[in-house]
Amino acid sequence: MEKIPRMSRDLRRQLVRVGRRTGDPDTAVRFHIIARLGLGHSSPQVEEALDIARSTVVRTADRFAAEGVEGLFDKRRHNGKPKADAPFRRRVAELLGRTPEHFGWFRPTWTRELLCLQMKQDGWASVAVCTMGRALATLGARLGMPKPVVLCPWPRDARERRLREIRALEARASAEEPVLYSDEVDVHLNPKIGRDWMLPGQQRRVVTPGKNEKFYLAGALDVRTGKLHTTGAARKNSDLFCELLSLLAAHYRRRVRKIHLIVDNYGIHSSHATRRVLDALGGRIVLHFLPPYCPDSNRIERVWQDFHANVTRNHRCKTMNNLLSNARRYLEAYLWRRITGTRAALRAAA
Repeated sequence: MEKIPRMSRDLRRQLVRVGRRTGDPDTAVRFHIIARLGLGHSSPQVEEALDIARSTVVRTADRFAAEGVEGLFDKRRHNGKPKADAPFRRRVAELLGRTPEHFGWFRPTWTRELLCLQMKQDGWASVAVCTMGRALATLGARLGMPKPVVLCPWPRDARERRLREIRALEARASAEEPVLYSDEVDVHLNPKIGRDWMLPGQQRRVVTPGKNEKFYLAGALDVRTGKLHTTGAARKNSDLFCELLSLLAAHYRRRVRKIHLIVDNYGIHSSHATRRVLDALGGRIVLHFLPPYCPDSNRIERVWQDFHANVTRNHRCKTMNNLLSNARRYLEAYLWRRITGTRAALRAAA
């Protein structure tokens, strides 16, 4: 490694500043290496301070000794205008907003290779797969899991009007008239399979019990306090929902004139058994129905997503009792976190 002479403080700061202004992390590191060597540090000290390979320190010092400051810049900056420039990336983003089938390809999902072919077909410069990968990284694109949806059959105006009514009802929530979102969730002994971090060449194995067992939870989330009320049963029927109604009526017994419960259009929410329980409660609980197939408008759906991520996905419970024990522990902790956060917010507001 060539010996780098000592540099003044101003020169070292100028080197670091020039490196940062290039906007390239690798170039900035090279300038930083020379500034450290110019301070009198050894290559092992620079390696440890910047958490880089010693070969990088040696190579950078040799380039600086041979070419001066010019040797620290990326040599590719003289290659001309980059192919994957901003207009190129904007077009790639437009392609990602659609599927290959829109452009005549007999494949429903994009690959980097197919994006390169489509861009070339559209008249853009031919680029390598690695270049397309860098363009995707710059866009922040990722390989994600698509979400299956069913379109709401209602006209758009009717759907938006109902959702506005629901939001207005939520905004008026009070201790005397609480507003809650309700829904049911399936708990399967056969685990849901989801993504997890794994080392290269390894694939995590999740042993399933084979014969599946099911249990069902019904929950109601108070939008004002964040409190979660749950009950469960071995069958997902009207009895499960009626048990939840009775639980809510007992909990909100004092100083509550009316309980507003927002539900979806699942059959158990409007069955004869449900109507009989509502009548027996003397109108204390009023159901408000969301438009069909609008799960994103039901706040408790997020609770169930977190529940699956923390309890049922890739689980290794051998019995339903073990799985339900984990579910109960998580839901109780969730209840504590939400109430504690709400109280802290109320104290801060006061």
